[in-house]
Amino acid sequence: MDIQAIKQRFGIIGHDSFLERAIQVAVQVAPTDLTVLITGESGTGKEVFPKIIHQSSARKHGPYIAVNCGAIPEGTIDSELFGHEKGSFTGAHEARKGYFEVVDGGTIFLDEVAELPLSTQVRLLRVLETGEFFKVGSSKVIKTDVRLVAATNVNIPEAIDKGKFRQDLFYRLNTVPIMIPPLRERKDDIHMLFKKFASDFAEKYRMPVLQLSEEAARMLENYRWPGNIRQLKNLTEQISIIEKSRVISAQTLKYYLPVESSTSLPMLYSREKEEEKISERDLLYKVLFDMKRDLFELKKTVADITGNSSAETPVQHGKSHLIKHFRDDIESLDDDFSSIEIEHTDDDETIYPSEVITENLSLQKKEIDLIIKALERHNGKRRNAAAELGISERTLYRKIKEYDINL
Repeated sequence: MDIQAIKQRFGIIGHDSFLERAIQVAVQVAPTDLTVLITGESGTGKEVFPKIIHQSSARKHGPYIAVNCGAIPEGTIDSELFGHEKGSFTGAHEARKGYFEVVDGGTIFLDEVAELPLSTQVRLLRVLETGEFFKVGSSKVIKTDVRLVAATNVNIPEAIDKGKFRQDLFYRLNTVPIMIPPLRERKDDIHMLFKKFASDFAEKYRMPVLQLSEEAARMLENYRWPGNIRQLKNLTEQISIIEKSRVISAQTLKYYLPVESSTSLPMLYSREKEEEKISERDLLYKVLFDMKRDLFELKKTVADITGNSSAETPVQHGKSHLIKHFRDDIESLDDDFSSIEIEHTDDDETIYPSEVITENLSLQKKEIDLIIKALERHNGKRRNAAAELGISERTLYRKIKEYDINL
């Protein structure tokens, strides 16, 4: 069948070479029973291609059904696809045929197939490999002759790596892949699509057809269209209803185009863009500074507890014993943290926040005072002083050297 005839029959607008290649593959694979996986971003029109495949195949007189896998609750998806027996679960008051039984001899289109639960993926794989399945709550094998076409806007190899999609099912579905290009890669088709939608809505709402100024048309073509054709259609309808003027300028169009969160250019690391975004190094600094500040707060709290207590009473002795292990853990964490070295380059303007430095000095002074008092109280005996402070003798020795304490 001629590609132009297919476009007219199924309402496909555009002359993009990748779009026409996708149509050509769909027509060529239609006479076979091979499984087809259609991929592409949301809103690119993937739902049209299963219809092309079905209507161009020997199954065109058989049933055709489209199932949105993402719209069916996980608890009922098996029942919807494969059916169930009466009493197989709560609410199953009578037996029900599933889509694979109903569409026997026809084509079933599973949209958003990557949303299927793993247990349902196992059942689907069995159908594809053997043409057999079980109803929910039944042990009777049912045979079916169904052509399967699936679609997804998810990166399935990535979903496989995360354990969310079965690799064997992917290979079985991806017998013939069809990739639908996003609208931003079909720049020459964008104005053509706008004209078609504008004409349709003018007829629907009984009003003159919208027209774009030359500058507005360029703006439309250079926009990224994250929602693809669906977004363009909705935008055209909004403008058709709201704007009184039938000639749309670039200034008017700006009100309807959402602010882009990304650019169509490749993301390159350059000195010009360096000041406009936070580098990974700066982000790492921030995380480390936050961790250091939290550690200071924790050490200060523990120091306050031990500093305000007297180790003379049994109660305070018990507190000191419990706190000792806690402080040892904190000191060990502090040692690990202090061992981290961050390389600073000549053009690195990142500095420690002033509040961290202030807290650091304040805490050090308090620690020095506590250590000196403990050592004086125990006549320089480090073991007894460490026990009162609730820290290990090794940690106390390190602190004495670090703060250069001489008694």
